[in-house]
Amino acid sequence: MDIAYTISVWAIPVLAAITFHEAAHGYVAWRLGDDTARRQGRVSLNPLRHVDPLGTLLLPGLLIATTGFAFGWARPVPVDFSRLRDPRRGMVWVAAAGPAFNLSLAVISGALVHLALLLPESLSGWAVENLYHSMLINLVLAVFNMLPLPPLDGGRVAVGLLPPRLARGLARMERFGLPVIICALVVLPLAGREIGVDLNPFPWLVGGPVAFLLQAVTALTGLR
Repeated sequence: MDIAYTISVWAIPVLAAITFHEAAHGYVAWRLGDDTARRQGRVSLNPLRHVDPLGTLLLPGLLIATTGFAFGWARPVPVDFSRLRDPRRGMVWVAAAGPAFNLSLAVISGALVHLALLLPESLSGWAVENLYHSMLINLVLAVFNMLPLPPLDGGRVAVGLLPPRLARGLARMERFGLPVIICALVVLPLAGREIGVDLNPFPWLVGGPVAFLLQAVTALTGLR
């Protein structure tokens, strides 16, 4: 029962966060001229349309079991940036839509805690835990995805905002982006653990900003 409870208070917020994140990308792309995601059924709030078996389920579960740290990804929403009415500016809006929606969900989750506390005692604790995890997960997704490295959303935003010469150089890094991220967030911490040195960049790259934003969200929603 304890395992089922723990899974329920983490899995629901995770699935909701990645579903809204990916659907937001597809919806904004559609509104700006590219209906690729819509035609493929990706402008959807059905989590099954966005779950990647390896990146959403297998890898995070394996990492939690072996390292205590979770890293993964959802199925990327297909976007043909050349079909956007203004490809360069449109890429910025499409990329920023996912993290922006995650920030919004964090605030909404904080506000809903007040309603959850009015539920029967047998249900309110479970609901509050879900909502707290929703705040945390959505903030982590927003901050992590806005790191300025392609293929992360922040990398695409940077490509759209930088002068053309710098943008082209950053865009060429996309093929190396995922290996660099995996190395930084998985390989380095494991190597550091073996030699007794903290090589994990996650606390200062993501942890610090998330802690700041969490304080801001709890203050904004009256939880402090």
